[in-house]
Amino acid sequence: MPTAVKQEKEDNAIKRSNSSLNFKKLVPKVLRSSSMKNPFKSKKPRTPLDVVRETRALLVYLDSGEDAANPKHDEKLELLDADIRELKSILYGIDESEPVPEACAQLTQEFFKEDTMRLLINCLPKLNFEARKDASRVIANLQRQPVQSRLIASDYLEANLDIMDQLIAGYEDPVVALHYGGMLRECIRHQVVARYVLKPEHVKKFFDYIQLPNFDVASDAAATFKELMTRHKSTVAEFLAENYTWFFAEFNSKLLESTNYMTRRHAVKLLGDILLDRSNAGSMIRYVSSKDNMRVLMNLLRESHKSIQIDAFHVFKLFVANQNKPADIVNILCANRTKLLRFLTGFNMDKEDEMFEADKAQVMKEIMELEPTTSFSCSGELFKPISV
Repeated sequence: MPTAVKQEKEDNAIKRSNSSLNFKKLVPKVLRSSSMKNPFKSKKPRTPLDVVRETRALLVYLDSGEDAANPKHDEKLELLDADIRELKSILYGIDESEPVPEACAQLTQEFFKEDTMRLLINCLPKLNFEARKDASRVIANLQRQPVQSRLIASDYLEANLDIMDQLIAGYEDPVVALHYGGMLRECIRHQVVARYVLKPEHVKKFFDYIQLPNFDVASDAAATFKELMTRHKSTVAEFLAENYTWFFAEFNSKLLESTNYMTRRHAVKLLGDILLDRSNAGSMIRYVSSKDNMRVLMNLLRESHKSIQIDAFHVFKLFVANQNKPADIVNILCANRTKLLRFLTGFNMDKEDEMFEADKAQVMKEIMELEPTTSFSCSGELFKPISV
């Protein structure tokens, strides 16, 4: 090899060596760690199991109550927010991409393997508003996620029904009321949960929650109450049969006779849904055999709000259609015959409705054909119609 070429190679080798030495001197040691060997190497994607496990660990930390003294509290909270957001993305998909069933099943199984749901509910007040919304959506979605054709959320909740106590009581805290309410409605999808919530000590709370001064919270409570009283028909029928007396006494006095328009409106619509359901036929017959109940409905017919009048009519017609009307109800209808017929003649829907007109015609026919009993007294006159 020529001497000039050999010398040039040796000079280049020295330059490379010096360059390496200079780099080591100038670059901090932390940047020369093993993790920086390939800065362009992609990070291994996390599995749904990884996300759930990290979420659970962060929730355990947050639930421990040690957060105030931890200097990394904000960092952990941000990480938890990101994890909850990622859980939502897996379950709902991102943008236009559909969720992957296998990933959803893995996530669901891991989520209910331990007490992650309870932890998330406990920690909800400590999360920011967006994270609370995401957490609520995650829990709602998980109630509907099948794992090998089985809703394992139902099994988990059956073993942890006391969680429902916390969700119900959430209506007393405006910060979490709407979030807890939404989760509670989704949990009521499971019959085992509905049966637990349909206990007197729980149901009685809803009569108060529906009348809360906060309109949004009261409306949400009314939506949950409707879901509870209409979804699982056999369970509701059993509850009404066992609790008929106190339930309808409170329903009438606290809801149908409430001074709040929206409370009355929701209540009379729900009453119709309950009584017109065939599963509740026994309770319906008992309800329409009471003159006190009929008095409440006749007063609702006199409402100035058309929507309440129409829903009240659909319940009132059951009293008239009852083929075994008690004598006191027959007498009251007879005593109010003229006023009722005059009212019904001018009572029309805003839009033409053939079924409504047929029902109204049948009610008027029944009232016209009634004969008072021997104990008939004009003291039965109750109906004082207003203009319609």
